[in-house]
Amino acid sequence: MGLLELCEKYFQTTNLYEVLQIPETASDKEVKKAYHRLSLKVHPDRVEEEEKLEATEKFKVLGSIHAILTDKDKRTLYDETKCVDDEDFNVIIDRDWSFYWRVLFKKITDEDIRAYEKEYVGSALEREDIKQVYLTAKGDMNYIVDHVQFARTDQEPRIRELLNEMIKSGEVPEYKIFTHEPAKKRLRRIAKEKREAKLAEEMQKELEMDSGPNSLELMIQQKQQSRAQQIDSFIDDLAAKYGGGSKAKASKRKASAKTETTKNKRRK
Repeated sequence: MGLLELCEKYFQTTNLYEVLQIPETASDKEVKKAYHRLSLKVHPDRVEEEEKLEATEKFKVLGSIHAILTDKDKRTLYDETKCVDDEDFNVIIDRDWSFYWRVLFKKITDEDIRAYEKEYVGSALEREDIKQVYLTAKGDMNYIVDHVQFARTDQEPRIRELLNEMIKSGEVPEYKIFTHEPAKKRLRRIAKEKREAKLAEEMQKELEMDSGPNSLELMIQQKQQSRAQQIDSFIDDLAAKYGGGSKAKASKRKASAKTETTKNKRRK
């Protein structure tokens, strides 16, 4: 499948500029900014597990578009023909896009996040995101808070007011799950947020986040490692319960991990 077909499949348009939501006169800087904004939404490391496969494909498409529109010759060819050389695209699509992204954009620091939050909250972009997530969730505030950036429970009154205005104007439908949300559900959401905030604070102290710009990355890595350990433990429990080949594989995996740990210690 060629790039334009993939654009149609994942972004409902074959126009590269429309995918990035920029005019054809956009500068290289504007192309890069648009690519950064959209790729953050579909970065495979930033989405739920069930969304990773499609997010990875979208991530590749966005990277390919950026590579074409920031190459003078390729962009000129596209502007003149509105076509993409599929043979050239096949070479581009095989890139390591995660590496390409890391090289192109600096590592995100706590200051970057705070600055972006200040720019995003209350913007037209946030309004559109809230609207789309509301429609996807059919009014479920748990889903909305989890999927709209910076939508903490202290932002709920503002978000609710915005959505109520959209409902009143007919811009979005009214969902009972939103307009008649039980108080207990909101209290559970607040309790969950407090638990997560406490965990984040503990991780922050443990990693001494104030000591350097890579602290956020370290925290994410630790969380991923912890999740992997939990999965391994879950698989081992299943193997022990049901026995057979699964147990043997689990034991083999454990033995292999221990061997690797021993090797690492010897190297040190």
